[in-house]
Amino acid sequence: MQLFKCTHCGQLLYFENDKCEKCQYPLGFESQQLRLLPLVPEPDGSTFRLYGATEPTAPTYTYCHNHTEQACNWLVPAGNATPFCTACALNHTIPNLEQPEHRARWQRLEVAKHRLVYSLLRMGLPVVSKAVDPERGLWFDFLADPNKEGGERVMTGHDEGLITINIAEADDIEREMARKAMAEMYRTLLGHFRHEVGHYYWDRLIDNTLHLTEFRALFGDEQEDYGEALKRHYAQGPPTDWAQHFISSYASSHPWEDWAETWAHYLHIVDTLQTAHAFGLSVNPVVAETHQHLQATIEEEPYEQDDFQRIMDQWLPLTFAMNSLNRSMGQPDSYPFIIRPAVVEKMSFIHRVCQEAGH
Repeated sequence: MQLFKCTHCGQLLYFENDKCEKCQYPLGFESQQLRLLPLVPEPDGSTFRLYGATEPTAPTYTYCHNHTEQACNWLVPAGNATPFCTACALNHTIPNLEQPEHRARWQRLEVAKHRLVYSLLRMGLPVVSKAVDPERGLWFDFLADPNKEGGERVMTGHDEGLITINIAEADDIEREMARKAMAEMYRTLLGHFRHEVGHYYWDRLIDNTLHLTEFRALFGDEQEDYGEALKRHYAQGPPTDWAQHFISSYASSHPWEDWAETWAHYLHIVDTLQTAHAFGLSVNPVVAETHQHLQATIEEEPYEQDDFQRIMDQWLPLTFAMNSLNRSMGQPDSYPFIIRPAVVEKMSFIHRVCQEAGH
């Protein structure tokens, strides 16, 4: 995530802000420019111009409809065919907001989803709703488990462009219980979005393309029966040497899951490095002057870096510093993974595919 600054007063901003705490100007995220900008209300009271846009022909905007639900701060061009922004237009189903618990969980889901969509737009990947493109578009269903005892639970997953997220994942306690039950090192709401959208982009960027042969060489043959592969994984567990070849034990279950897990970690890396770059961070541990592999100055915007190895050279020192800071705060490691050479090769492939698609 890049760093945002109020162009009226210079105050640094969080991506989710809808008001500058210093100058009190309303703020809105403009998804074409990928900028969070101060707004000047028009006389009608419902539309805005961007601060500094004084030309009579300057575009006007409204807030996304979900701004009224405190779930979005993105802008929609005035007179747009839909009242929803680029991110919220991807919603197919949201939970019943008359239940306060559902509303709070949905708002957390939207925070994660908007960060995901920012990354996809920054990469230049196609982001289109199924309402516009039923065959190749993307939709989200945010669903709650049924109230009836013994009712079938909502399963988080992807099916031909429809991503279902159980809203229980937005509850920290329930998510941590699920993490322990699944013996996972790491389970975050944003991570779920990144993983599931990875399945969607496999369909868009790999299937029936010239990339499929290289994909199979790196990840395996996706034609292996998916259901049977998952049954085997849950019955027998991962192979003993999974850590040498996969980013997680679950990634070893099937090539599609290997892709989605690796894709999610790729997004973790580039988005976090973009934040580090925006803050001008450098890592230079004073007690390890001879350990150059732990030194890095985050000088490059990762989304614009062609050489993925350069990205990895910066990621290791940054994660060592992040994990050390977390331990000083009594928190678990921010990034508790070791990335082996085989996984780096897979991420490098993903980086090349995304760069090609985004140009």
